[in-house]
Amino acid sequence: MVFFSESFGIPSLRTPARRLLELLFDHSIDNRPVLFHVFSNGGVMLYRYILEVLHTQQPFKNLKVMGTIFDSAPGRRNLRGSLRALATVLVSTNVLLKYFLVFAFATAAVVLRILLYPLTRFIHESHYDALLKAPSRWPELYLYSQADAIISAREVKRMADARQRLGVSVRAVDFSDSAHVSHMRAYPTYYSNLCMTFLSDCVAGSPR
Repeated sequence: MVFFSESFGIPSLRTPARRLLELLFDHSIDNRPVLFHVFSNGGVMLYRYILEVLHTQQPFKNLKVMGTIFDSAPGRRNLRGSLRALATVLVSTNVLLKYFLVFAFATAAVVLRILLYPLTRFIHESHYDALLKAPSRWPELYLYSQADAIISAREVKRMADARQRLGVSVRAVDFSDSAHVSHMRAYPTYYSNLCMTFLSDCVAGSPR
């Protein structure tokens, strides 16, 4: 879904996004504070539809969302990073199948996401562009790294700056030398403290 259907404009994660929110009601925690912790662009793709459901459908509009943490995300159209991510996911797959899927993805990405982007962007807005103007206004924490080979630190910072200009309370932390979604592995205490402080600040700043 992440590498093929979603990347090429088929909203296949819309249904899983709604089901994820329905779990809050299934477990009777829909009246408690909710904090989203989003990892990489795959998580961003799902989160994009979560936001859509939260702002357009009842009873999800009443959920008490406190904030969102983005770990190694979001990123724009980055073919090299996408290929690295796909290769990582397929690391235990048959070698021939792995290279076939990587080649198929690269070919389709070049055609649909690069050559035809001036046309396809009117059919399906990218997840990055959708988040730039997302209607949510709860606090956001961006955890990223200059050493990330999949998601550009520059694009994460661009998103954080854009959201801040919209009035969102934003904090962005650059881990400098940790790899993609490996910031907690490299700096466990610092990472945990950042998340716990963010959570505490969100709860303290929420309306009673």
